[in-house]
Amino acid sequence: MSWITEYVRPKIRGLLRREVPDNLWTNCDSCSQMILSKELHKNYNVCPHCGHHMKVLVADRFAWTFDNGESARIDLPSAPVDPLGFRDQKRYTDRLKDARAKSQVDESFVAAHGLIGGHPAVVAVMAFEFMAGTMGAAFGERFVAAARLAILQKSPLVIFTASGGARMQEGALSLMQMPRTTIGVQMLREAGLPYIVVMTNPTTGGVTASFAMLGDVQIGEPNALIGFAGPRVIQDTVREKLPEGFQRSEYLVEHGMLDMVVARHEMRETLGRIIGMLMRQPPVSVAKDEGPSEAVPPAAVAESADVAPSE
Repeated sequence: MSWITEYVRPKIRGLLRREVPDNLWTNCDSCSQMILSKELHKNYNVCPHCGHHMKVLVADRFAWTFDNGESARIDLPSAPVDPLGFRDQKRYTDRLKDARAKSQVDESFVAAHGLIGGHPAVVAVMAFEFMAGTMGAAFGERFVAAARLAILQKSPLVIFTASGGARMQEGALSLMQMPRTTIGVQMLREAGLPYIVVMTNPTTGGVTASFAMLGDVQIGEPNALIGFAGPRVIQDTVREKLPEGFQRSEYLVEHGMLDMVVARHEMRETLGRIIGMLMRQPPVSVAKDEGPSEAVPPAAVAESADVAPSE
């Protein structure tokens, strides 16, 4: 080989080659169109081609829900790790470590408080990025703690659901969180405070069978899958063809299971209006939303959800 082949050509290729980030483009889950990731984020993770509402990380959900993207994370209680000593292909403790490293959250239930439409509110988000948002023993403890904080602050509790259901690695203990979370909902009812549920894609299993269907106001994101068992399982069981759009938000509104379907870019305004009406508070002037806010770094402002944070 000549010096041109061995030396000059690699140098030229190195100068012409541009490094392209792996996450520069995203494919829509529904229409498979390629979308520039930055543009997708500006559009609240909603596909500009077909309107499909894609999954949202916890930090973005808080940033897009609270006024000006400003909120304060709440320190929530933990629960015994791996109470059953469970192991399948790998230890449950190892799965938890991997999930925490990848998702940057410590559990599938995360909560924060701030203002929505100028009204104080406690907001909980189910982190689908953490083991598919599954519900374990820590989940029930955290749900009740968030409800207690809402009662102490005399604020509504809003929860965004996204889950595959109960966490199989905790067996019957995960199923016990269904009545545990129902207790938290009852605490809010007795205190006369609103409990608002926003169901996103997917909301399934024991989550749907418990606290997700107990809201004073039930909201769904467009075309979200909401149900206990999946449509394929139901169809194989009843051996009948299911109706078009079965278990989707729009179908559930038509059949009285949800109160409304709200697009993501209208969610903050809608929640603010609902909270104002339910809390009988006058409208508050809030700066017009000009697009998604950048995620605010988490800030733990309460050492425990049993103690009201300082003003």
